[in-house]
Amino acid sequence: MRSVHRPVLVATLGLLGLAAVPGVAVASSVTDQLIQNLNQQLLYLAVPIAVLVEIILVYTVWRFRANGDNADGPQPTRENRQLEITWTIATAIVLLFVGTASFHALAHPMVSTILDDPQSEQGPADAPEGAIEVNVVAEQWQFTYEYPDENVTTSEALVLPENQSVYIYITSNDVVHSFHVPELGLKQDAIPGERHLLRTELTGQGEYRVYCAELCGTGHAEMLSSVEVVSEDEYESWLDEQRSESTGESE
Repeated sequence: MRSVHRPVLVATLGLLGLAAVPGVAVASSVTDQLIQNLNQQLLYLAVPIAVLVEIILVYTVWRFRANGDNADGPQPTRENRQLEITWTIATAIVLLFVGTASFHALAHPMVSTILDDPQSEQGPADAPEGAIEVNVVAEQWQFTYEYPDENVTTSEALVLPENQSVYIYITSNDVVHSFHVPELGLKQDAIPGERHLLRTELTGQGEYRVYCAELCGTGHAEMLSSVEVVSEDEYESWLDEQRSESTGESE
């Protein structure tokens, strides 16, 4: 058994090396790309380990089965301290890799951002000057999108330009809701009296479904909307159109 610990350690290091290889993932936002990369890294690590464990399990069942030469079944083995130390170290290395990879993704500002004071009306101090800022207001049973820098408000769809930083501040007017866009990797609770932040950069044009992911009443299932990612020129044209419609209604 003394020769077993080295192959186990080598196999563990090899699995970590395979998991560290970046995969090719098609994503529509920087946030979704980070999440997909983390999922792929963990999958590349988990699948070989699962296969290895099953192989060892099947071999053990076959090797130590009761038969004519071993009618009494397997006998207790002696302590193998080297093997125990080896699999403890191997497990620690795997957990260290999983923790580091998860922290790298989950602590990224494009995945999770925590405001110092969610009840404050002020945004984060590091918001870049050219970022698109949108207030998402949830209420039973719809989302309203406010563009404070553009003097535009709409409930039809959240229209955003691609390849620009986007800061989305989310709150609720009544009960707890949740703003969830699975295809973009975006999800944040909408809580009355608080503002929470999602920030990302959208990399693929298209229309993406918005769901409320928090049970919020009888109309919860119908609380749907969409995010439309367009080119910068289309975005500017859309803003002009919204301002014109607002001016016409006011007259």
